[in-house]
Amino acid sequence: MKFSIERGALLKAVAQAQSVVERRNTIPILANILLEAEGDQLRLRATDLDIEVIDSAPAMVERPGATTVPAVLLNEIVRKLPDGALVQLGDTGGDERLTISAGRSTFSLATLPREDFPLMASPEYTTSFTARAGDLRRLFDKAKFAISTEETRYYLNGVYMHVAQGDDGPALRCVATDGHRLARVDMPLPAGAEGMPGVIVPRKTVGELRKLLEDEDVDIAVSVSETKVRFATATITLTSKVIDGTFPDYSRVIPAGNTRRLEVDAADFARAVDRVATVSSERARAVKLVLDEDRLLLSVNAPDAGAAEEELAVAYADEHLEIGFNARYLLEIASQVDRENAVFLFNTPGDPTLVREGNDPSAIYVVMPMRV
Repeated sequence: MKFSIERGALLKAVAQAQSVVERRNTIPILANILLEAEGDQLRLRATDLDIEVIDSAPAMVERPGATTVPAVLLNEIVRKLPDGALVQLGDTGGDERLTISAGRSTFSLATLPREDFPLMASPEYTTSFTARAGDLRRLFDKAKFAISTEETRYYLNGVYMHVAQGDDGPALRCVATDGHRLARVDMPLPAGAEGMPGVIVPRKTVGELRKLLEDEDVDIAVSVSETKVRFATATITLTSKVIDGTFPDYSRVIPAGNTRRLEVDAADFARAVDRVATVSSERARAVKLVLDEDRLLLSVNAPDAGAAEEELAVAYADEHLEIGFNARYLLEIASQVDRENAVFLFNTPGDPTLVREGNDPSAIYVVMPMRV
């Protein structure tokens, strides 16, 4: 194998692929990335057995072939090469080494046989559709903060992507919850997505997917089966196993009878919460909200550290209410609000609170209160 490639193109492809590789591996081949040079393309493949990323970049291939090299090491070498350099990679086929040279720099890396590299079996996808990257990014970005990290409730360790009936008709919906807060985000159902099986996309996959969705106007080909999900652009394919479990009936925890309505500037609210929470103990992190007509008082009382309070002018016309929340949960939800105002719908101090982005029904959040 022997080929040349521009350093920038190689770095982008290597960085994308190597990010799925686990740093600590008991199986040596999983620490490697598979390089396949053929035609005018270099294809890179990496996997942790649950996720597989395939990326490609244009290359000048003198002698086609394939080998595997340590992913992290290759990424570090390419990253440190000078901008604009032409990188030459090649092996002799017999000494189990890959030579990398650019300018006056030469590296020789140990390789493992390509035959040992595990390839993820492709299932029969039952549903395939295309969606804009920007739409998918909104779905996953707004939901992922609520993913649970609790290993015992493994079925909550991802984003539940499924077809649902939204306020404006059939929708592709993403939901995440950890039992303390919940995010539910909709987009119009893409053509071809009807009948898609609901799948729980793992947390790590959601993180890797974000890199495919940087360019808002790119079309993403989505394929779904009962066991796997695949997202693909013209150059990158991300395939992942889905979490084998049943996502709970989240609709039961979305309050329908909350009538006390607070409307507040989302950015002002977030800054005020952040300021008063400065004195709270890290473990409790409780912020008290006291609501009267067109007035919100935020306060924190941490006996071991001090106290803080801040008043905001808001739109509120219901009866007096005192309720407490985890400050981090409020900040995470407020940071999702793209519109100027956040709308909070309360019931009693012990009931879940519903949060919306203005009058937009396509994204709603639920947060459980705390005793303060």
